[in-house]
Amino acid sequence: MMREEKQELKHEVRIHIDRKPCESPNPTTGEALYGLGHIPSGNELFREVEDNQEDVPVPRNQGEIHLKMDEHFYSERVFEIIVNGRQKLVMEKKLSFAEIVALAFDNPPSGPNILFTTTYRKGPHQNHEGTLLEGETIKIKNGMIFNVTATDKS
Repeated sequence: MMREEKQELKHEVRIHIDRKPCESPNPTTGEALYGLGHIPSGNELFREVEDNQEDVPVPRNQGEIHLKMDEHFYSERVFEIIVNGRQKLVMEKKLSFAEIVALAFDNPPSGPNILFTTTYRKGPHQNHEGTLLEGETIKIKNGMIFNVTATDKS
């Protein structure tokens, strides 16, 4: 197929980047989507996926991407997690032990004899369930569940 004919096959579609409607050639590239959405260097763009599947990162390169009308992309990912039975919204891909404890309690118990135990389940494939120890961080995903308990070691 000649280069001119390939150009004619492209058409504009409406997509949404960070909830803002944009017109984009289809097909396009990851690099073009980052530019269209004014995504700063260091931030990642995600393609929203239906159902309960992980959203797909868009590579910042010249690889061809085929778009669907009204498809959604976002750069500021908001994760919906459950901590001690309460829904929490966080924007970080990784959370520390201390951050999860802070999400679990409005006023965390304190004192020299207080210990926290943090367990989790429904995590990403590489860390689906387990215990998070003080000083550790964990990669999170939507729907992940954390249980944090405080105990007095005295």
